[in-house]
Amino acid sequence: MSGADDVLDLSALADELAATSAGEPAGRAARTLPHPVDGLRQTVVALRAGTELSEHESPGPASLQVLRGRVRLVAGEREVALAAHAIAPVPARRHSLHADEDAVVLLSVAVPARTPEAD
Repeated sequence: MSGADDVLDLSALADELAATSAGEPAGRAARTLPHPVDGLRQTVVALRAGTELSEHESPGPASLQVLRGRVRLVAGEREVALAAHAIAPVPARRHSLHADEDAVVLLSVAVPARTPEAD
C-alpha cells in the first residue's frame, strides 16, 4: 500500500450498500473495489433478508467472507450456512447465495493477471 488513499473502510461501505439494497427492487447492491493488485477482484455485496443471487457459474477460484448477517451458499445438494466473520471457498461449479437475514459479504476472486500491452 502506498498510503491512506489505499485504505477502505469496509464497515462504512457495508452501511452504504445495506442502505442502498433496502431501496432496490431486487434487494441487493454491490460495489467492486478498486484494487492495485493484479490477479484479485473483490466485490462487496449487500443482500436483504430473503433475497438471493440466483444460480450462476463459478467466477473461478474465489472465497466468500460474511461481514454481516447470515447467508447460505448452495451448490447442488450441498449447502453451507455462514454467519458474520466466517469465510468459505466458493464452489467451483454452479451455485447460488441466499440471505437468511440482512447480510453483507465480501467476494474475492482470483483473476488472470493483466499483461503489459506491447508498444
